[in-house]
Amino acid sequence: MEEMEEELKCPVCGSFYREPIILPCSHNLCQACARNILVQTPESESPQSRRASGSGVSDYDYLDLDKMSLYSEADSGYGSYGGFASAPTTPCQKSPNGVRVFPPAMPPPATHLSPALAPVPRNSCITCPQCHRSLILDDRGLRGFPKNRVLEGVIDRYQQSKAAALKCQLCEKAPKEATVMCEQCDVFYCDPCRLRCHPPRGPLAKHRLVPPAQGRVSRRLSPRKVSTCTDHELENHSMYCVQCKMPVCYQCLEEGKHSSHEVKALGAMWKLHKSQLSQALNGLSDRAKEAKEFLVQLRNMVQQIQENSVEFEACLVAQCDALIDALNRRKAQLLARVNKEHEHKLKVVRDQISHCTVKLRQTTGLMEYCLEVIKENDPSGFLQISDALIRRVHLTEDQWGKGTLTPRMTTDFDLSLDNSPLLQSIHQLDFVQMKVPATPILQLEECCTHNNSATLSWKQPPLSTVPAEGYILELDDGNGGQFREVYVGKETMCTVDGLHFNSTYNARIKAFNKTGVSQYSKTLVLQTSEVAWFAFDPGSAHADIIFSNDNLTVTCSSYDDRVVLGKTGFSKGVHYWELTVDRYENHPDPAFGVARIDVMKDVMLGKDDKAWAMYVDNNRSWFMHNNSHTNRTEGGITKGATIGVLLDLNRKTLTFFINDEQQGPIAFENVEGLFFPAVSLNRNVQVTLHTGLPVPDFYSSRASIA
Repeated sequence: MEEMEEELKCPVCGSFYREPIILPCSHNLCQACARNILVQTPESESPQSRRASGSGVSDYDYLDLDKMSLYSEADSGYGSYGGFASAPTTPCQKSPNGVRVFPPAMPPPATHLSPALAPVPRNSCITCPQCHRSLILDDRGLRGFPKNRVLEGVIDRYQQSKAAALKCQLCEKAPKEATVMCEQCDVFYCDPCRLRCHPPRGPLAKHRLVPPAQGRVSRRLSPRKVSTCTDHELENHSMYCVQCKMPVCYQCLEEGKHSSHEVKALGAMWKLHKSQLSQALNGLSDRAKEAKEFLVQLRNMVQQIQENSVEFEACLVAQCDALIDALNRRKAQLLARVNKEHEHKLKVVRDQISHCTVKLRQTTGLMEYCLEVIKENDPSGFLQISDALIRRVHLTEDQWGKGTLTPRMTTDFDLSLDNSPLLQSIHQLDFVQMKVPATPILQLEECCTHNNSATLSWKQPPLSTVPAEGYILELDDGNGGQFREVYVGKETMCTVDGLHFNSTYNARIKAFNKTGVSQYSKTLVLQTSEVAWFAFDPGSAHADIIFSNDNLTVTCSSYDDRVVLGKTGFSKGVHYWELTVDRYENHPDPAFGVARIDVMKDVMLGKDDKAWAMYVDNNRSWFMHNNSHTNRTEGGITKGATIGVLLDLNRKTLTFFINDEQQGPIAFENVEGLFFPAVSLNRNVQVTLHTGLPVPDFYSSRASIA
């Protein structure tokens, strides 16, 4: 139960919640603390002004953080408006729970009203101390937030179980023992606080003060308050709106606020959410069990490390003592290194134990809190917090994911002492260690780029004596981003394909052996081609495709349509290529476009979802993707016609041209990924590919204007 105490304390005052309210973000605050952290907003930010201008759609409007900053990244606290003279800057204070809040800019006037009844300044806003989400209050002020009856009940049971001496609830620092309780105010007072805050005059003279023990009993025996609707305070919650995820009353339903929503019985939803929370707790309980077992494993590792350390030290001392006096001067140094490794291993494991213990305590506290919540019999109160608790349970369970329950350190000491050197080599005695290879050198005269491929060559320095077992070649992403491995092996030359066109890449190489890796070589800057030069690819084409003219001209031996792809794929930039019709007989309808590498090769281009194409006959054309035909456009092809394909991966569009005129609208949008030029044709058509072409001038000027 003690581990649950964190769940029961207000993040602002650090004490147990008193009259807790639920914010829209599902976090809780004492009602008095919520009032203390209110900030007044300018008139233009009020919900009334927003509704008047037609921009407001909700009773609670979240603030535009571009106009106002309540959260300071520099000190993790809250600030007031920096752009309004009516809200001067106030030094922030830190609550007992570490949350920084601003005190009211002006001290509140003396009043004996409860926080719920005291007036709230016009156009006030509140920021959650835990998630820093800000919202503007409506005319109801703090009364518009539902009260967390379930949390109050859990706190009562927790305090009764501890059976601690009742403390004054108004002492600012160290609370003194309470001497009386006011039954009307429901507050425990010590003598100084009673004289200062509850004088026996005026309206307070009629209040009944009782001893603290009697007050605790009366509070325990008082009937549990029934949760009422925040919009209709005289109505009890009776139904639950599934879309809004909140209890509602019959009057809310009669007013039509939830007319199009799914509404269910409160009791049924109460049982359903209790069942969901219980199921979520089962998974979290399994994680907690694994964590406990993991802690046992870590503690056993500490013992094993200590035992291995003792054994290793004994072996080392025996070897050093067997040598003559010259070895004694070296022995201390070797022992120091072993002790350092020993302490390092212990530190790593103990740190992991500490981290895992804290995490397990938090998990156990959340579990105990959830179990206490499940015991509550207030359906509406439970449903107000059940969604948030279920999310927290799932989130906590995810935090115990892979890697969390894996030791970060082994128990073995990977060191061995070589005691074979002769006495004359005694001063060079050390733990056996190989050396890492020297840094390789890039051979600039053999490094080059072609289209979107780069070839790099390297070698070991001439005077290097330590052999390298392999090399690791790394390139960045062409935009100055992080390096990534593109080759690991023994060869000293590598060609990297599939790079972006018109991009600048940085390359570097390092060598490795069993001991470790060398330093990186100097970085080599590589520039890929601005335009693509490519031919058709016989390796991926259908067997019926016939190639000629260095694979730039294709036709087919079949009357059925067959697909052939270009050798080069595109994933970035703007690319344009053309195809001329060398032969066109019997009015076939060849298709031109782009496709994935695994497109179907024995049907017309565009029949599956791996191709985006335009097919055209002698009179008209259509666009086709996934066998969907769209945008019929007049104008066909004949022998000698030129078809242009423009793939703009910056704007994610594909456009077609016939004889230098755009054919229809933009054919396809939102195209992204890796695409290869593609054509489908039969034996009645022969086409020739033309590449290395710049983007048409009219398209470049239109793109720059856009």
